[in-house]
Amino acid sequence: MEQGFYKLSWLQRIGFGSGDLAQNLIYQTICMYLLFFYTDIYGLNPGVAATMFLVVRLVDVLWDPLVGTYVDKHNPRWGKYRSYLVLAGIPLTVLAILCFWNGMDGQSDTIKLIYAYVTYVGLSMLYTLINVPYGALNSSLTRDTNEITILTSVRMFMANVGGLAVSAGVPIIVALLAAAKDLPLEMALFMGLGSLPSFIFMPLVPAIKRKVGKKNMFYIFLTVAIIGMMMLYVISRMGPVKDNITLVYIAQFIKSTGVIVATGYMWALIPEVISYAEYTTGRRISGIVNALTGIFFKAGMALGGVIPGAVLAYTNYHAAEEQASTLPTDSDAWFYTMLIYSLVGLVLLVFCFTQTKERVVMDKKETKNVKVSDLWMEFFHNRPLRIIALFFITAFAMMSVGNAAGAYFMNDMEQQTPLAQEGIRWLVCIIPAILLLLAMYIISKYELSDEVIDKINREIEQRKK
Repeated sequence: MEQGFYKLSWLQRIGFGSGDLAQNLIYQTICMYLLFFYTDIYGLNPGVAATMFLVVRLVDVLWDPLVGTYVDKHNPRWGKYRSYLVLAGIPLTVLAILCFWNGMDGQSDTIKLIYAYVTYVGLSMLYTLINVPYGALNSSLTRDTNEITILTSVRMFMANVGGLAVSAGVPIIVALLAAAKDLPLEMALFMGLGSLPSFIFMPLVPAIKRKVGKKNMFYIFLTVAIIGMMMLYVISRMGPVKDNITLVYIAQFIKSTGVIVATGYMWALIPEVISYAEYTTGRRISGIVNALTGIFFKAGMALGGVIPGAVLAYTNYHAAEEQASTLPTDSDAWFYTMLIYSLVGLVLLVFCFTQTKERVVMDKKETKNVKVSDLWMEFFHNRPLRIIALFFITAFAMMSVGNAAGAYFMNDMEQQTPLAQEGIRWLVCIIPAILLLLAMYIISKYELSDEVIDKINREIEQRKK
């Protein structure tokens, strides 16, 4: 075996993937349900919430480069990247729980808003402190492209286990803790179908990629996602959603199949652009590249976070009365649900820490001169990275819009005005489809084939001998 081309055991692969499972248990709950919590339980105006989501992402734009540079320059005693799984994981758990605490009754709207800002901004900053080094772990475990494809498949499979546990599990657990008379099973199944196809298709990704090629795999599954979105739009206009629930489930499954495969595999492209950067500059600045991708996926999430709140505000959405809401609005139930998910996530982060070991990283001589400006220098000189950045913006904007809107779509949408109903349909179907068309065009410009990457990695290894 050539130096750097390590094969990993299945325990190590699963251990690495548990980090994504942990992050999804926490962050997917934020992405899917925090806006609903803010508007229907905490009492924020949708427009105010949209502004807050934008501000949080602007903070990230300043914060992420600092984290990426810091991670690349330092070597904590527990591991260059994996140390942060524990060091940032504990405070992240605390702030995630506090985001869903509604103990501000009787306080002014200003005080409530300040509390929301502090907890959400803090959570987002700590998430970066885990996500950037965790992303760098992928490329630090091995140079083998097939191994990285397997790692990515395992990672995304487990990420979608977390997504399924959140999307389908949160409505059920909230209802159980609120002692609701009826469990929101239809909503749970609809939301769960957003992750369910991963268990069928993500294990097949390596074989699909070998059969049709990297770019064709993106084209095929992005098209499948758009077809599912259009089906969902047409079905939702045929009458009340729950009157056509079987067709809604079918359309949601088709949509989710395309989204999961296309957006899941994009993480395998990051080690490729890291290797390309090392080939052209001589330095393997994994933290900086992951910080850049972090900036752009958060830019996409910023766009995706602003759009739902803005559309809801524009269409005069109003929170449903408690007795008419499918999702319970018991604030204590939401708090304890987040407590459960966060603590399980912390345990999984610790497990990921125990099963990962960096093998392909910069030495001290290489890290000595790493600086923040390297981030933007790398962006301007690394064309494949720029393409991936644009793809991340559109893909995460699409996911953020769709994820945040799903709860509104299934929460007795017909009680809203026709304008508000149409706004929710656009959030679930039309806007994500437009973003996917743009993503398809962007990925067509990506130029690093597997053959090129294998050649680059072998030349790098030869230089080191």
